[in-house]
Amino acid sequence: MVNVRLTIAMSLRPPSHYQQDASGKSALNVLEYELMAERADSLGRAGLRAEAALERLRAAGPDAPEDLVDDAAAEVWALFIQREMCGLKNGRDVIARYGIPGKVVARLGVSRSRQSGQ
Repeated sequence: MVNVRLTIAMSLRPPSHYQQDASGKSALNVLEYELMAERADSLGRAGLRAEAALERLRAAGPDAPEDLVDDAAAEVWALFIQREMCGLKNGRDVIARYGIPGKVVARLGVSRSRQSGQ
């Protein structure tokens, strides 16, 4: 008995309606552009929400209520998640740029327990 090994190489190509047209654009390129634009817009909105929450916390002073600290931590956490979705992994620059206090950083990713009736 002779063992014969057959290998078939396949190349995957998108359907022809996804291929580039005369202008050099393809539907996939246009879609990827739209997705990148939406990610950037979403990242900007997350940054604005984090800035607003941090500003409210700073305005309250050093004895800020815990709910302001929790709100700021939640918004900063959302910003970190959005940055990771955009491929930005390092958070140290965000902490420095936004001036995020240590008490907020310590609560990143912590979920608040909800009391009954809320």
